[in-house]
Amino acid sequence: MRKRSYLTVRNLPADVAAELERERKRRGTSLNQTVISAFLKEFGFDWERKTNGLLALAATWTAEEFDDFERAIHEVAEKVDQDLWR
Repeated sequence: MRKRSYLTVRNLPADVAAELERERKRRGTSLNQTVISAFLKEFGFDWERKTNGLLALAATWTAEEFDDFERAIHEVAEKVDQDLWR
């Protein structure tokens, strides 16, 4: 098992802190994960999970919204375009 390391950064320049915050918001991740990703990228590790940007939306629908979506998909999927099948 790998030992976890902890780091406290003191006297972080305000412009660096502001850039980290902008990046955190852009990614929709925690500040901790944003800093780890920046370190990994800087040190040449390709560990960052590739994403299509939709992770922030995962599990955000209500049950009613999901049901509406399912109904809409079912309606479209059940329609047969007769001209297409001639």
